[in-house]
Amino acid sequence: LRSYKPAKTLFQRTTNAATMIFPRALLSIALLATTSAFAPTSSHPRTTASCIHSSTAEAATVQEEVASDAGDRDILIRAARGEQVDRTPVWLMRQAGRYMSAFRQYSDKYPFRERSETPSMAIELSLQCHRAYGMDGIIMFSDILTPLPTLGIEFDVVKGIGPVISTEVRNDEDVAKLADVADVDFDKTLPFIREILGSLSKEAEEANTSLIGFVGAPFTLAAYTIEGKSSKHCLRTKKMMMADDDGSSKAMTAFLDKLATMIGKYGCHQIECGAQVIQVFESWAHQMSPKQFEQFGKPASQKAIKIIKEKYPDVPVIYFANGGSSYLELQRDMGADMIAVDWSVDMAEARKILGPDIPISGNIDPTILFGTKEQQPEGRETRTLTDLGSNTPFYRLGYLTLQGARRYCMTTTHSFLMRCGILSSETTR
Repeated sequence: LRSYKPAKTLFQRTTNAATMIFPRALLSIALLATTSAFAPTSSHPRTTASCIHSSTAEAATVQEEVASDAGDRDILIRAARGEQVDRTPVWLMRQAGRYMSAFRQYSDKYPFRERSETPSMAIELSLQCHRAYGMDGIIMFSDILTPLPTLGIEFDVVKGIGPVISTEVRNDEDVAKLADVADVDFDKTLPFIREILGSLSKEAEEANTSLIGFVGAPFTLAAYTIEGKSSKHCLRTKKMMMADDDGSSKAMTAFLDKLATMIGKYGCHQIECGAQVIQVFESWAHQMSPKQFEQFGKPASQKAIKIIKEKYPDVPVIYFANGGSSYLELQRDMGADMIAVDWSVDMAEARKILGPDIPISGNIDPTILFGTKEQQPEGRETRTLTDLGSNTPFYRLGYLTLQGARRYCMTTTHSFLMRCGILSSETTR
């Protein structure tokens, strides 16, 4: 690892055309959910961030190193804060994944928790994608469920099944048995986090790039725990919400409050270990009705975000509710620096709903990568940009990584960035 030399070519430099077309953009290529994001239309210098959650194929060779502009180290952070930047930052969120053969060499041999909790492996997996593509951010290889053991909630990630939570939380007594949030010691329960982020912080500084952390939103972690695994209908969780609503049990409210405090502190812990921006994932937002979001999901996420922002006001926080576009108007006051939306909402409509002052990121349906050449993002998203005038884009491709599309996805994404002037043929190969 110490001999690692960061790639500085692919996605690392942009042309003057990029600055003219996207003067205040944070462009990220990520592996969770495609979005094409747009900057606020008000005159103050807010910036939008955007992510392409892309199932990209790994680069055949490491790109040759080139000198980067002064300020590249924190350009993603400055853009996320809403500051003016001289080019469009590019990064991959949750970059480690099966779309890379180097990653599969680990995932085929070692179980998830061993990979994510062994510093040497987690660091290696976190750096693989940056070596290949040289983006403006590095993200720790981890999971949103990682901090659950701090409350006494045990879990595992079983290959072919997914997360399995063995600790039952179904009623007031179960919630009362969980550890006191005031006693949570992340260094004691999750000692690997400080080592992983500390090492990645040094690697990011050496690579002249930023380090990004992430947490799961309270409702999503609560639902995972209550159901015990992934669930299509979340019946146990919804029954707990209904019992809470009619006053027969306050277990759901108590559990969410405990999780919100822990998650907020965990986000702060990641910052103290080196993370420079935090993304909050409400992965199961689609399991809540607008009323349930307003009553349960929203207050809990707001509390977690508030804890982070009160302690570290200059650290950007991004909130993404997967499947939450049906109640987008309720997300205007989350307290985050940016709102990300899923692919089920039209971007012009999202801007109309959220208003002119909130930076937003939007999506591209990941299955479009299986379509014809004419159906690929470069055509559709160029039309979207034209429709919205000078608002800046931010792309995120697919909440799930579609491994079958990985090679074509990289080609399509690269072609689109070249077409829009984000990339220069002189700086890629």
